[in-house]
Amino acid sequence: MNNPKVVVVGSGFGGLEAAFYLRQRLGKRVDLTVVAENDYFLFKPNTIYIPFGKAPESFYHPLAHACEKRHIEFRQTSATNVDPKAKALITDDGEIPYDYLVLATGATMRPNEVPGLADNAATIWNPDEMLKVRAGVERVVAQAKAGNKQRVLYLVPPKNKCSGPLYEMVFMLDSHLRKQKVRDHVEITWASFEHSYIQAFGKRLHAHVTEEFGERGVTGHLEWPIEKIEPGKAIFKNGESVGFDLLISFPPYAAAQVFEALDHDDRGFLKTNRETRQLAGQDDIYAVGDAGDFPVKQAFLALLQADTVGEHISQRILHEEPTAKFDPVSMCIMEQFNKATFAQVPLRETGNAEYPVEVRQDALDMYKVGSGKIWRVGKKMLGAAMPHRFSIGKPFHAGATWKMMEAGLVVMEAAFAD
Repeated sequence: MNNPKVVVVGSGFGGLEAAFYLRQRLGKRVDLTVVAENDYFLFKPNTIYIPFGKAPESFYHPLAHACEKRHIEFRQTSATNVDPKAKALITDDGEIPYDYLVLATGATMRPNEVPGLADNAATIWNPDEMLKVRAGVERVVAQAKAGNKQRVLYLVPPKNKCSGPLYEMVFMLDSHLRKQKVRDHVEITWASFEHSYIQAFGKRLHAHVTEEFGERGVTGHLEWPIEKIEPGKAIFKNGESVGFDLLISFPPYAAAQVFEALDHDDRGFLKTNRETRQLAGQDDIYAVGDAGDFPVKQAFLALLQADTVGEHISQRILHEEPTAKFDPVSMCIMEQFNKATFAQVPLRETGNAEYPVEVRQDALDMYKVGSGKIWRVGKKMLGAAMPHRFSIGKPFHAGATWKMMEAGLVVMEAAFAD
């Protein structure tokens, strides 16, 4: 009897976690194929260090060895559509049949949705863009050392789905400028369409960011949706404008690949069952991570979704009752250079486009926020452990390494988070 065929599309957090989970859980009882445009895994969370001198090459991890080691077929090609009736993935190199399909094709940025943004801002989506941010930071530092006042504006426009990395970078820039002894010569402003800072993560994160901005001398503006960008000036829909010498932004999100044959929203994100991540009307197709319609796009949530999907498919293949459910408890560690901030946030979808998620009121005991130098240790451990697990073809969140780290986090939460 032939093994069931599972095809995973994508080589990011969600795709690799799902593929390696399935191999770990099912062993030889499944045929696995990973389809991706790139033959590497990019550890994107740590690209925030590129503007401050880190080499981009250190965040790329080849996939060939990991897939070969776990007997996973790797196909480097672009997936363009799906034929659900024929159960075939359509790629630039032909069709690939599947019994179960996991779509983890991620997101892309649409800077052109904000007039002038592409031409006048440095954005933070990929390593090449981060190098442009580095050039801008170096220019600001050089001008400040020459005694010239500089203005840096951080901008979160509407349709951004995860502003966390931009918050990290405003704190990191402040710390960097202080280390360079030029902070007094640089004015830092933050402007966001959000109703509160890191809106998705609730009141505690908002209070923490408010305090940090106050201590660091960052001017923050909320509910400031952007109208357009002109050279050296951002103009907002409320009539306000802010001048800048360097503009750093995280553009609007959209699905990286729109699968026309599948049900998706106006941004191309695939519509899914909230708990199982199965597509609407397509029980054998799943979406994980940024490709799906969960409102918050974040690596840790992608891992949770991938484990849910991996277990759900495994249970079906083993003829067990599928019980795996996605529980969106986000976790992040925000770098600040002089310290880091930890947050664990239980989320629920609201159905309200203006406030798409909120902190679960029935799980407030899980809502934790802590800040200090100790959390930088956790950040560094994650940055080393996760790429290592993927490099040997093992899932991260479903693996032994995470179990040990999770035990340590419980201790750290008790001591250093409220």
